[in-house]
Amino acid sequence: MADRVRCAVVVGNSDGIGLAFTRRLLADGWRVAGLSRRENGINVPTYTHHTVDVTSPDYSEVLGKAVDELGRVDLCVYAAGIGEPVDLADLDAQTRTFEVNLMGAVRTVAVVVPTMVAAGDGHLIGLSSLADRLVSGDAPGYAGSKAGLSSYLMGLAAALRGHGVHVTTVRFGFVDTKMAKGPVRPLMMPVERAVEVLTRCVRTRPVLVSRPRRMALLTSALTTLTRLRPR
Repeated sequence: MADRVRCAVVVGNSDGIGLAFTRRLLADGWRVAGLSRRENGINVPTYTHHTVDVTSPDYSEVLGKAVDELGRVDLCVYAAGIGEPVDLADLDAQTRTFEVNLMGAVRTVAVVVPTMVAAGDGHLIGLSSLADRLVSGDAPGYAGSKAGLSSYLMGLAAALRGHGVHVTTVRFGFVDTKMAKGPVRPLMMPVERAVEVLTRCVRTRPVLVSRPRRMALLTSALTTLTRLRPR
């Protein structure tokens, strides 16, 4: 039993944190099914890839097939995410941000978590953001969708307490990927550091992790000051 190969699903792994963490899991002996909009170049016997968009009508079906092929899911990582500056002439782009960052995660949970509950074990990790506590006039869809994601995952963690299934919300600040936009990116983390954070989460299964810590403290302070500002 101790030698059983662990199985993981990683959603959003064509590049960035999702791809780097997929490689780490494979190096650590996991069997992995990846889902993303594009191929990622991984070609090893313990990896299978499914090309699909999380907003596609057939996403849940494709994910379900991936789960069936694995046979069980010990770990599911939702790493899909987008974020664009607001364009008042194209607010549909903000709609898509919610569809990917929040509703894609909700649809993933609906497929994966029941199998974990049935097995009495499992771990879901969702990649949120330190922007989840901010009110952003520059990217309201990103901040709003991440706020919804964090709230949903933490509530889900409470709902699953006692069922053997753990849920971890990981709130990252700037990580050195294509998602890190803007002229100022304070305390930006290398992707390798983000992977180490996730690897530790797999071992310890915390409910909430915020990194880097200094950025988390600054974000919290900024949120408090904003709320106290006279109107």
